[in-house]
Amino acid sequence: MTTKGDFTDEEWARVTRAPMVAGLAISLADPGGPIEAAKETMATMKSATNPPSREQLLTEVALDVQAMTQQRHNPLKGYKPTKDREPGEQILDELHSVQALVAEKATPDEAAAFGQWLMASAQAAAEAAKDGGFMGFHAQRISDREQAMLDRVRTAVAG
Repeated sequence: MTTKGDFTDEEWARVTRAPMVAGLAISLADPGGPIEAAKETMATMKSATNPPSREQLLTEVALDVQAMTQQRHNPLKGYKPTKDREPGEQILDELHSVQALVAEKATPDEAAAFGQWLMASAQAAAEAAKDGGFMGFHAQRISDREQAMLDRVRTAVAG
């Protein structure tokens, strides 16, 4: 059983913000207006505080994310893509790196569950708001750019 104590403080910060980073990937893939961004953020937050399975590692991450939000701290604190590379690429690199870190320290089942959770967070953001159309007509639930990023997130977090 893998716990917070198995990670350094810096590693834990990266692991804790990973579900939010996964949602951010979708928001940056197809930026919409402020309402769409708010819906995507709320969906990501809901996913980040409700892991799809009950491994100890996922539970501890979710509890830390929940504590940060209750204390009005930004769960993405410390993560900021640099200007020297495309943000989407940096996010995918971060997700891949964090997944590798978890795989190194956790059991195979925990690492697989963590990757599935990151995918679920990205999926929640993608499904949060309709894109395109006019006054809701002919809008897509997931835009083509969001779907392309979902596919790339899936590859980045694949065990």
